[in-house]
Amino acid sequence: MSPELWLPAADVAEPELSIVIPALNERIAIAEFVEWSKAGMVSAGIVGEILIVDSSTDETPEIALAHGARVLRTPKRGLGRAYIDAIPYIRGKYVLMGDADCTYDFRELAGFIGKFRQGYEFVMGSRFRGYIEPCSMPALHRYFGTPLTTWILNVLYSTDFSDIHCGMRGITRDALVRIELESQSWEYASEMVLKAVCLDLPSTEVPVRFLKDPAGRLSHMKRNGWREPWRAGWINLRAMLLFGADFFLLRPGLALLSLGLLLTVPVCLGPLALGPVTLSLHWMLLGLTLSVVGLECFYLGCIVQVMYQYSAARAQRWLRLFAYDRAMLAAGLACLAGFALGLPLVHEYLSGGLRLPVVPGRPMYLAVLGLLFVIAAFHTFGCTLVLHAANLRTRLRIAPHLPTPSGAGALARGPTPWSGLVQLCEIRGCRGTVTHRAATVRERS
Repeated sequence: MSPELWLPAADVAEPELSIVIPALNERIAIAEFVEWSKAGMVSAGIVGEILIVDSSTDETPEIALAHGARVLRTPKRGLGRAYIDAIPYIRGKYVLMGDADCTYDFRELAGFIGKFRQGYEFVMGSRFRGYIEPCSMPALHRYFGTPLTTWILNVLYSTDFSDIHCGMRGITRDALVRIELESQSWEYASEMVLKAVCLDLPSTEVPVRFLKDPAGRLSHMKRNGWREPWRAGWINLRAMLLFGADFFLLRPGLALLSLGLLLTVPVCLGPLALGPVTLSLHWMLLGLTLSVVGLECFYLGCIVQVMYQYSAARAQRWLRLFAYDRAMLAAGLACLAGFALGLPLVHEYLSGGLRLPVVPGRPMYLAVLGLLFVIAAFHTFGCTLVLHAANLRTRLRIAPHLPTPSGAGALARGPTPWSGLVQLCEIRGCRGTVTHRAATVRERS
């Protein structure tokens, strides 16, 4: 089943705001939600559209359409996937997201619109800085899950969010295309916040009202059983780790590398006494281990930042640091220096009847330092190759021209080579641009 767009009788021609809402069997609340959204737009003084991304098996889409909302019928594929499917059909400059169950008060949109017009590209709602109706949020979410995951993200990224799981949030359409949502389920919430931070989007928060479910409605969390909140929390945490991989690699890697070098370099000429502690060969081997692990983590962090391309400035910083010719020359020299430092130990080994001395002397200490040089050389060589290959692949993926269909008939006939390109194309910003053309042709046809 491909997405199918239903248009209301009184459709808005040029909306400035798009309220994009996934819905699954929300016949109890959908009519009131659409009316709340209309009232909110009137109160905020903005012209907008309401786009319901629907996968229901009940009358939800018909009710929403009758009340003036656009309805995008999609297969049931997850909450995050609903937003991904909706991107080509969003016409407004600003996008406001939320739930269709009337738990977020969409009659109060002015705060979001005001922040958008001040230049913010990502506007998070905050239930904790607004109002939470008694019994509207489970205690597990309110006092444990949401505060804990919010705290983790704030620590990792030096941010100041108060409610990263608030479903009511706003983003410009341009930014929504640029962050390239990938998450299919609940974790889209964390992915969106993480990428907004990584892309340095101007971000802020506004207080929102969070209300109880309407009478007779059972939340999706409860519908899916007691394990669903734990599953949602876990996949959100997983998203933080995956999309924030550089955090767990760059800084820890530099810390380990620094500590390792402090234990390795000062001891390269022999044991070193520091008060009651004597740094010997064993400490040096520990330093070697820490240095290797730290260097590997640091290089992987650099590669992640270039591959993710969240920030062009960060990517270019690493590409300049690891300029191909200079990095390869440095790696070669380090490798030669490492072998040179190991030669005295090799000579001692051969002259001693293929045995190393029982008491380590200076050649053994220098050989450990040389081993570090050799390992660093090979890591630098590999990191430089991967960095420049990743950057080259990213640039090659940005096609200068994309073929367009000759007319509505091409889409009406079904899949074409062009539509296959749209599905497979993963370049930044291209997915939203090309598929938006497809959506426009469908509407005109």
